[in-house]
Amino acid sequence: MTDTIIGGILCGGLGKRLRPITDSIPKSLIEIKEGYSILDRQIFQMKHAGIQKLYLLAGYLHEKIKERYGNSWDGVDIDYLIEEKPSGTLFAINSLIKAVEAEGYLIMNGDIVTDINIKQMIEQSVKGTVTIAVTKLVSPYGIVELSNGKIIGFKEKPTLPYYINAGIYLIHPDLRNDFVVYEEGAVEKVVFPLLAKKGLLNYYLEEGTFWQSVDSQKDLENVRKEFMNRVDKPWGYEKTIAVTDKYITTQLYLMRGCWIPKHYHKQKDETIHILSGEGDIYLEEDRVRVSEGDVVHIMPGKRHKIFSREPLTMLCYSTPLPQDYMPSSD
Repeated sequence: MTDTIIGGILCGGLGKRLRPITDSIPKSLIEIKEGYSILDRQIFQMKHAGIQKLYLLAGYLHEKIKERYGNSWDGVDIDYLIEEKPSGTLFAINSLIKAVEAEGYLIMNGDIVTDINIKQMIEQSVKGTVTIAVTKLVSPYGIVELSNGKIIGFKEKPTLPYYINAGIYLIHPDLRNDFVVYEEGAVEKVVFPLLAKKGLLNYYLEEGTFWQSVDSQKDLENVRKEFMNRVDKPWGYEKTIAVTDKYITTQLYLMRGCWIPKHYHKQKDETIHILSGEGDIYLEEDRVRVSEGDVVHIMPGKRHKIFSREPLTMLCYSTPLPQDYMPSSD
């Protein structure tokens, strides 16, 4: 289905709260690590979710975006729909729906950074509806716990038992007229409440997955901290935790339903410690089911690959010598 779904990224905002950075570049081009922008990350996600055609719904400083990405970037075909004056998310989404026919429109807000599995979201979507990714609300403040007239404790920015719109939408074309009847405004305030009353809004949820909207300098600091020493992969990410002369410790995050391809170490061993989630480690002909707390020791020369049944986070202890790592195609 993904080869007939068109992607759209809403990257026309002014980014006022991120000035002076946004005086010279649009918010979506802010770097979350050196040489790697918010929009770089989002296009990477779209590509590995199977999106082949992407529209950048731009406005403020759109020339900067065109200069960076042109009509093709990282194997994704790119086109532009330009908003001449700020008219809201609904205007931008409608410009895409009117411009091209598709089996679905995958829309992402241009100021979010997340590990939400877009491919899984597409696969779980329902025809004739809109699917919205949601995430748990993290309090921007610490909270005070009260009991019997006393303060009994404090919690620093806890995760609350409420969900918020994560800024990723999959719109089915059967609902085209529910959108284009309005010329402008915020889609979250105009269209989505009406669709909810009709029972036409579904949600996609991944508990515990990283999500951050970049609306302030503090938000940007949080994202840059997350992406420090991190390399994004088609299956998730790899993050360097510590390096010594003998071992490197990396944190691996594997999205649900994904594989780390088969590989082996020529001379050194490797140990994998599962922090959360469930999956399978295939050791040549053997399969080892793993979940939180499991530790698997892999001897040199043992070809192995890893599959995630649920989002899988693990620590990997192995040699820091790149020449010892060998990909395997058999």
